[in-house]
Amino acid sequence: MNMNEKFRIAIVGCGGMGSGHAVALKSGTGETVYMGNVSDAKMPDSAMTTHLGNLIELAGITDIDPLRMEWAVSQGISVYSSYEEMLADKKVDAILIATPNHLHKSMAIAALRAGKHVLCEKPVMLSSADLLEVMEEAKKTNRVFYPRQNREWDEDFLIIRKIYEEELLGKTFEIRCRIMGARGIPGDWRSKREFGGGMLYDWGVHIIDRIVKLVGKAPERVFCDLKYITNAECDDNVFVYLTFEGGLTVRLEVDTCHFVRLPLWNLFADHGSAEIYSWNCDGKMMRLSTWTDKDAQPIVAGSGLTKTMAPRTKDTMIEVPLPRFDFDRNALYRNFVETCRGKAEQIVTNEHALRVLKIIEACFASAKTGNSVAFRD
Repeated sequence: MNMNEKFRIAIVGCGGMGSGHAVALKSGTGETVYMGNVSDAKMPDSAMTTHLGNLIELAGITDIDPLRMEWAVSQGISVYSSYEEMLADKKVDAILIATPNHLHKSMAIAALRAGKHVLCEKPVMLSSADLLEVMEEAKKTNRVFYPRQNREWDEDFLIIRKIYEEELLGKTFEIRCRIMGARGIPGDWRSKREFGGGMLYDWGVHIIDRIVKLVGKAPERVFCDLKYITNAECDDNVFVYLTFEGGLTVRLEVDTCHFVRLPLWNLFADHGSAEIYSWNCDGKMMRLSTWTDKDAQPIVAGSGLTKTMAPRTKDTMIEVPLPRFDFDRNALYRNFVETCRGKAEQIVTNEHALRVLKIIEACFASAKTGNSVAFRD
């Protein structure tokens, strides 16, 4: 591999995610635009994000849908007539897999055996056993298999991580994260069990991934409730409750039928609380100025009074703005290329993805019985 040449990535699957990746790589901006114009992709307002044009070249795409192939051609993107033709192209360094979930394993193994590195969309596999097989194949072929779990670079996560790790509000005892929509489960392959559909695989994997990265260890127990409100075949609403050693608890929700939005994040600590309302990272922190002065006037609560649940007086609380971050939208792409070239360590490791998949398996087991389950790494 010539380190001075651009790293050539080809994409298999050009639907919602695949076309977004194609725009991101073709434009060099990293901006994902679904079936949009490459010319419309803009560099983010971020000093940390640099253009990918000098590092990566989009070799082309392939898809079974002729309309998606036509879209690619209209954007000046090369197309391969088949996945086999793509794998046979000796100028391709890596394959980005953006197909329905049930195809990830077979396509990853085929790419590795063809001498290609692999960047695979989430969930990388549908089971931990499948991922172990792919990891073994990557070892045999001396190629990189890289999970495209990219949400640890999002600003909202960076804010929560700083508050948690630096104990800006004291010791955290509970974290809540919610991904909320109001249009039900998408009506494509994600609504079909045989294709690996459902919201636990679709968005649950992202927020479980972030919590595992944040806490740095596996939970002790896992509880999960799955609902099938708009789709009888695949889960469209997900509730996960994780318990960690030391007493930390985490509540995770993925909802597709909620019409009144709740905050994206809540963090509760022994000297304050934090809230992030939306992806725009608007929110605040409330920090205690004193624990001892906690007297309050009773308030009307329905047909009675309560002093126990009366709010603290304003002089015992300090409102603090959330920390903000300039983040690198293209950090994952850059680390993937540098890992393949032997110049960096893989940030999103397969071992990390394996733990996430095992937690998802524990979620399915819990949802089936209605009971929490002990987690075994």
